[in-house]
Amino acid sequence: MEFKQKIRKNRTADLRPLTNDIFRSFIPDQSVEYILHWFLENKVRLRISLNRSSKSGDYRPSRQHLPPRISINNNLNPYDFLITLVHEMAHHAVWCAFVVSNHEPFPRMRRHFHPKPHGQEWQHLFRQLMIPLMNTSVFPPDVLYMVENYFRNLRVSAKFGQNLTRVLKKYDKPDGKEFVENLPYDSLFRLPDGRLFRRKEKLRKRFRCICMNNDRIYLFSPLAQVYHDKKR
Repeated sequence: MEFKQKIRKNRTADLRPLTNDIFRSFIPDQSVEYILHWFLENKVRLRISLNRSSKSGDYRPSRQHLPPRISINNNLNPYDFLITLVHEMAHHAVWCAFVVSNHEPFPRMRRHFHPKPHGQEWQHLFRQLMIPLMNTSVFPPDVLYMVENYFRNLRVSAKFGQNLTRVLKKYDKPDGKEFVENLPYDSLFRLPDGRLFRRKEKLRKRFRCICMNNDRIYLFSPLAQVYHDKKR
């Protein structure tokens, strides 16, 4: 059975028993050995999921005798997939360091400390896991530049994360979607569920948009991906 057929039939597919060639269909070739080595060392299940609009990936720690699990959307381009994967790998590293082994590598740790999901512990481990991959044999120069800026400014990463998202979008397969911020003022756009909106002005960080189906006002992230309705 083809791998893509497994995804359609079972919603998710476990990559661990599959060959290196499967990894190469999702991440850059030069990163495969590093990623495979990490999974062999950490005994984490990796699942490739169908597209989820709410998230690109997630991590579930071990529970009820089930191994830890990382899931990543199958529609991400290779560079976005790799960054998202390492993002979730860092969550596992935090879980192992602070929950399983009760290891305390950071100063001023409190007893019974529970790290924040994207706190300094995760930031530190995310950076450490990414360092071996931060070169032009893995990422194209424009993506590498944004990745380096992102990790250089992790504490104020919202702006740099948005810039990285913009660059990664260039490597997506054409899907007809555009960022809300790139639409002309007063233009119409649709969501995947069919609702029609008119884009208005930007209010600080988000765009005010009017839903044409119910006349309600909604605020959209500049990087929300929508279908531009050019016929109207």
